[in-house]
Amino acid sequence: MLNQVWELSKHTIKATSFTGLYVDGDRERIPYEADVLINQLSHYAVDAEFNMVKRSLAYLIYHATWPTEWSLQNLLIGWNDYLYSGDIRAIKVIYPQLKAKLLLPLGRPDGLISTQTGKQDSAFTKSIYFENFNGHSILEDIVDWPQKGGFSIPKDAPGETDGFVFTAYNSVVNAFHYQALISAEKIARKLGETKDANFFAAQAAKVKLAFQRAFINPETGIIKDGEETLHSSLHANMFTLAFNLVPDNNKARVLSHIRSRGMACSVYGAQFLLDGLYDNHEAQYALKLLTATDKRSWYNMLRSGATMTTEAWDTKYKKNQDWNHAWGAAPANIIARKLMGVEPLSPAFSSIQIKPQPGALNTAELQLSTLRGRIKVAFTNTPEQFLLLTTTPPNSTGMVYLPRRRMANDRILKNGRAIKAIPEGKFWKIADIEPGSYTWEVKYL
Repeated sequence: MLNQVWELSKHTIKATSFTGLYVDGDRERIPYEADVLINQLSHYAVDAEFNMVKRSLAYLIYHATWPTEWSLQNLLIGWNDYLYSGDIRAIKVIYPQLKAKLLLPLGRPDGLISTQTGKQDSAFTKSIYFENFNGHSILEDIVDWPQKGGFSIPKDAPGETDGFVFTAYNSVVNAFHYQALISAEKIARKLGETKDANFFAAQAAKVKLAFQRAFINPETGIIKDGEETLHSSLHANMFTLAFNLVPDNNKARVLSHIRSRGMACSVYGAQFLLDGLYDNHEAQYALKLLTATDKRSWYNMLRSGATMTTEAWDTKYKKNQDWNHAWGAAPANIIARKLMGVEPLSPAFSSIQIKPQPGALNTAELQLSTLRGRIKVAFTNTPEQFLLLTTTPPNSTGMVYLPRRRMANDRILKNGRAIKAIPEGKFWKIADIEPGSYTWEVKYL
């Protein structure tokens, strides 16, 4: 099943890139920021190709679309571009315009932003290169798509927002605002824009404090949709979790709420749901979602006859969906980055993290192309042992994480010889690994 989902997602990235830009499917054939973000990460998972995202981001900077969160995602795309390619030249060219996508003029004194307080004047929309877009004259919050009673679905249909209650200041928009500030700080620091970097870091800290005060329900400990509501959707909680805004003391309750909602989001939202789950070591539940067979699953796309990922889980949920929408191809990057655990710790994989999270998966292997060469990872997972084979390219260093089960009694071996590793949560960590091929074992005594 997982192989089928992988092949579906991989083929989608190949087949939808013919324009030289990341587009949102056959119906519109134009870039949208959210489509580009998922396209970008999944393209990195199947090919060491970086020019397409640079062209797509350069286009979007000057052709903004209407959703608030989409504008903020420009910063995430920009940081990913540098992290995976190691080339910051394209970002340097558009840096002044990229900063405007933070939407700082929409903020109040505590740093939280809103599109509904009358601050979107002509100077603001001009600063982000936004003009009337499909009937939208200002930015509007989206959360997920389609919304309740939204385009192409019946007026009483629930949509893909899990009943999200839209308020002036909401948690989803501000979670993205926070993450955009985090990305902006990293970009500014790499460009030598120290004053900007320090400002973005301070602003992110301010927003995080205000966010937790405004949106955490003190009674339940989970995340509210907005200031003026007690409703807590999947989206309010999954975006907050994915962007590391949930205090440690609240994570168990937030995760419990997320599990109770299932896949109550679109194929777009699934990217962030799975990111949040894997980043908080909920590998078994994440694997269950990746390999589900109900209507709201990637298997359902295959069962429906699709050869590429579709715009929605099923035509039932979006009557005019197209059948070639790469924003549904999140499994490609989730499998590579999170399940197999291969991510760059520094630009262009000069340092590499390998942190597999198999859940109940017995065996898997991955080959990932990078500018430095190919990374190979394979594991066998049994109750008695976790066996990991890794190959990393020249001119890189590695950090390996191995699943930790029996705590102090686990026995760790490198190429057959016992070694010491650093316990870190649910993992054993081995740092400063030289390039080459290694066999790692954890024997659960």
